[in-house]
Amino acid sequence: MKQEKPILSDTSLPIPDQHFSKNPLKTSGEFVLISTPIGNLSDFSLRAKQTLQEADILLCEDTRVTAKLLSAYGISIRMESVHEHNESQRTEQIISWLQQGKIIALVSDAGTPLLSDPGYRLTKAIIEADIPITAIPGANAALTALTLSGLPPHPYMFVGFPPPKSKARQNGFSVLKAAERAGLNATLIWHEAPHRLVDMLADLALIFGEDRQAAVARELTKKFEEVQRNTLQELIEHFTNTPPRGEITVLLGPPPVQDEITEDDLDQQLQTALQTMSVKDAAALVATAIHLPKKIVYQRALELSKNQ
Repeated sequence: MKQEKPILSDTSLPIPDQHFSKNPLKTSGEFVLISTPIGNLSDFSLRAKQTLQEADILLCEDTRVTAKLLSAYGISIRMESVHEHNESQRTEQIISWLQQGKIIALVSDAGTPLLSDPGYRLTKAIIEADIPITAIPGANAALTALTLSGLPPHPYMFVGFPPPKSKARQNGFSVLKAAERAGLNATLIWHEAPHRLVDMLADLALIFGEDRQAAVARELTKKFEEVQRNTLQELIEHFTNTPPRGEITVLLGPPPVQDEITEDDLDQQLQTALQTMSVKDAAALVATAIHLPKKIVYQRALELSKNQ
């Protein structure tokens, strides 16, 4: 039986070029962002595998997690741990390796790098250093959940993880609700921990209303994949009675289409806006919020401002 090469352990000590460069004649390095499976190992692409086989160093959040993927595909590569606590400190060394001609890849524990994962500050610094950079697409929990949710697929807004505390969470949701009043009309997407899901749904219901359509996706691409689609109140009741497990993605549908706007509705919104805004700004805000032509709304705002 052919023996596989061992996966090299994580180390923060630099190794001399001749010991780990797979192409010592290369004069310009390359940085590659590689998407990894979010649960099903079969979702790892052939291009991603080939790139890792040719790379010099692999940056990852947790070497133990990434080692399982490498082992499954028989890949041997030097791993370096880069996470939120050491990303800034490691950036200078990593850029130095790239400038020496190294091919360096970065992965997160699962999914597409940088999205709710470390690596943004490093990637931005590499771009500013004018070092070649590319990405290998693959699994993404937010987009997978969006396609399965039954909610409008575009526009959408990925918000990441909400704050863990209820008050901060409600404040963040209130900002998004205010944006909706100003015209935002998108499906909103978050990741959430299972033990906070019911509390998060309760805060969403408080800010956006219990009847708002939503979806909760969990364990995507895995054996027990599940997508629950319902109003926020129904989802709260379901997950209160059936505590969730696994990786969670929460989606909130866009606000329902308003009934036909009456003149009284228009006047009320304009009068409220005119209390703190100029005629021009108030008209622009209200026109966007209620989807009426700006010229019509502006003319009415002028009339109301004269009466006031």
